[in-house]
Amino acid sequence: MKTLFITGIGTDIGKTVVSAILTEALKADYWKPIQAGELSYSDSHKIKALISNSKSKIFDNSYALKMPMSPHAAAEIEGITITSKNIIKPETENTLVIEGAGGLLVPINDSETILDLIKSDYKVIVVSKHYLGSINHTLLTLNILKNKGLKVVGLIYNGNENEPSERIIKKMTTVPLLGRINDEQKITKAVIKKYATLLKPQLETL
Repeated sequence: MKTLFITGIGTDIGKTVVSAILTEALKADYWKPIQAGELSYSDSHKIKALISNSKSKIFDNSYALKMPMSPHAAAEIEGITITSKNIIKPETENTLVIEGAGGLLVPINDSETILDLIKSDYKVIVVSKHYLGSINHTLLTLNILKNKGLKVVGLIYNGNENEPSERIIKKMTTVPLLGRINDEQKITKAVIKKYATLLKPQLETL
């Protein structure tokens, strides 16, 4: 089955919301290899609370760190060394949604970053959000993935449309737009289900 890796152009971009939508739309399994901070209500907890289907399985983190910091720094405080060799993809016959931590070049140790967790057979979806500098961050993220030879299957915007930004990103890349999550007052199960239904036709073709 296919593996979808969800990365973003930075932190607090909306990866977890997008992951919940994909997990719901595809009735996929979900895995966040590294969680740093918010262990009492982690991203895995949020996914469980936001999806409606009963098929999806949520796998345990490979590393669950207490401090809301870059993984390498949080691990150092706890006397742990993170290594990609110990981050083993769960076995499942279902589609698997993997959520990264922060952006691609967030360090997990002295020599590896989140980018090193993305395998060549994964299909990558990039989450972008509009702010001053986001065009640069979006293009940098897409170029890094392209130069690494990884398969980027789509871009999802989290937030209302910014036509000039989106137009230039589209013009400068060949990455298809899979959809958009508009600004919502609150993210609920109903909101996730709405976008899952909306995006399902595009997602099923990936």
